Amino acid sequence: MPSITDYLEQAVQQHASDLHLGAASKVYVRVLGNLRAVSEEILTADSMAEMLSVFLGVEQWAKVRQTLEIDTSHTLASGDRFRLNAFHERNGWNLVARHFSGRIRSASELGLPPILNRFADASQGLILITGPGRSGKSTTAAALVDHINSSRDDHIITIEDPIEFLHPPKRCLVNQRSVGPHTGSFASALRGALREDPDIIVVGEMRDTETMALALTAAETGHLVIGTLHTQSAAATISRVINLFPAAERAQATASLAEVLVGIVSQRLLLDAAGTALVPAVEVLVNTLAVANLIHSHEYHKVASVLATGLKEGMITVENSLKKLVADKSITQAVMDAVLAEGQ
Repeated sequence: MPSITDYLEQAVQQHASDLHLGAASKVYVRVLGNLRAVSEEILTADSMAEMLSVFLGVEQWAKVRQTLEIDTSHTLASGDRFRLNAFHERNGWNLVARHFSGRIRSASELGLPPILNRFADASQGLILITGPGRSGKSTTAAALVDHINSSRDDHIITIEDPIEFLHPPKRCLVNQRSVGPHTGSFASALRGALREDPDIIVVGEMRDTETMALALTAAETGHLVIGTLHTQSAAATISRVINLFPAAERAQATASLAEVLVGIVSQRLLLDAAGTALVPAVEVLVNTLAVANLIHSHEYHKVASVLATGLKEGMITVENSLKKLVADKSITQAVMDAVLAEGQ
């Protein structure tokens, strides 16, 4: 019987972004955004439980049998890493694995605009990387961290769930912490980070009010904070951040965000013209005086017009990003038209 490691290695060979193993199910992989079965083999409940117990080891297997779910990560001998979620459902045990390449690619290699490295060169403030699931947010964040690690003499602390890309020290001292084995929560780790002499703090996901409040405080007190959110535009991101706070605290949160925001990168991945790879389309908002004033006045609906007139400041609209991809023959006109139609 193949092991889970064997299936993970097969997923890498097939250039899959995700692997799905489950009791009473075929083996599935997601390639270029599409889910497909890779064999007619049906995994039994017993074989799935046996594979998972061997893979997780005695301690983690005992834990997952009590909690019925677990988040963890795994590195293959090749250096390829996976974020893993094991869970129990009506047929038995399942495992979903998200693949991350062992090699961190630069913003340029990823097809991202140079303004992102300029964001990462900021001495302090808040950078938000946003997009739906499977839009490459973690990969973009890793590129910015690697840029900092290669160009500055600073202390980087990452807080993730779990750790995705590994950042060996280059010019920076790097500490990476995972929620669960290393800390109780994003908020507790972020609170602790403020006492650990960081220059850069990376927050894997800003999912609650306390984490966002601490991130704003960290940015206000001289740190560069990089975080991700599941929002699909700059305007939606600003609204989400402010609305995380209770009504009585929104005025202060608004003032803080307007002051510390460096920029927002909203991205999505699109199938390229050859049908062989995914390429990013991005919206980039730079926090200029005009943007800060819109945040203060809660006029988020005007963000689109500021983006359209902010080319000199490095801003990019989704439409301009798509037009460049079409001009470069990276995507087809049909893909561009479909994306724009979704936004209407």
